[in-house]
Amino acid sequence: MRENNTEEQRSPTHREERDEENEIDDKNSEKEAQRMEDDEMREQKKEYNEDVKESKHSPKTENENAIVDGYNNEDEGKLPATSLKKTKSKLMSTSGCHVVPGIIYLGHIPPRFRPKHLRNVLSAYGEIGRIFLQPEDHQVRKKKKKSGLRRCDFTEGWVEFRDKRVAKRVVASLHNTPMATRKRQRFCSDLWCMKYLHRFQWTHLSERLAYEQTVLQQRLRTEVSQAKRETNFYLNNVEKRAHLDQVKKKKLRDGKQVEEKTWDFTQRQTEEETQMKKRRKMVAMNQKNQDKISLVQQKSQSNVSLLAKIFNSKKLE
Repeated sequence: MRENNTEEQRSPTHREERDEENEIDDKNSEKEAQRMEDDEMREQKKEYNEDVKESKHSPKTENENAIVDGYNNEDEGKLPATSLKKTKSKLMSTSGCHVVPGIIYLGHIPPRFRPKHLRNVLSAYGEIGRIFLQPEDHQVRKKKKKSGLRRCDFTEGWVEFRDKRVAKRVVASLHNTPMATRKRQRFCSDLWCMKYLHRFQWTHLSERLAYEQTVLQQRLRTEVSQAKRETNFYLNNVEKRAHLDQVKKKKLRDGKQVEEKTWDFTQRQTEEETQMKKRRKMVAMNQKNQDKISLVQQKSQSNVSLLAKIFNSKKLE
């Protein structure tokens, strides 16, 4: 009976503690939800500001300009989420689904990775537009063909997403992560190497490719013209030699003397000959120095004998 009474006495206290814990948990969950909402609001504001900046460069309608001006006049901190959503929906309706495309740069393309594989993998994250993969250099392909490999691999690539926000999210989530999720899948040992190209358009890429193509064609033209010049020079010299041989034969038939031209030229010295010359010069210089030293020594000896005679004579006096 005493045990039952103690349990009845403890039960209300436990219930109160539980209620307090539940209230604290509810407050924490409410705070976390408020934080999440605030973060979403900040992200939406940033994205909206970027869209507004980019839309300023493009032609706008009167309704769209009015919406943008109204948003800029209001305080950013006091702007609720509902007004942001309304302005976004109005912009989308007036401009006809105004979405800015974004381009991603791929710095590493593994072997046997084709554009269809890239489209299949990245289309799960968002709508993809154009894809371009840069093939290997012509010389590298020649070396591969000689070794027996006929496939054409790629070195780098560009992918266009219909929405630039999707492109930014893809780069933030996939950069430096494996290309495949399972070990047995292809390209599991390769990592994504991505970068979002800010304010980059597809026309910039096409212009760059056209410029590289024109430079390559110009280089080929110069090489072909140089080869033609060399072949023409060689053929002209062959014709001259044939003409000179015919003239020489005619002179020999007529019994005239033929002057043979001799070309005086000096062959460039080899490295051994230059080293031998240097050694000879060093030996000659050493010999001259030794001769000078011997002459100085002889003069000093003659002076010593004279000085000795002079001093001896003074002592005798």
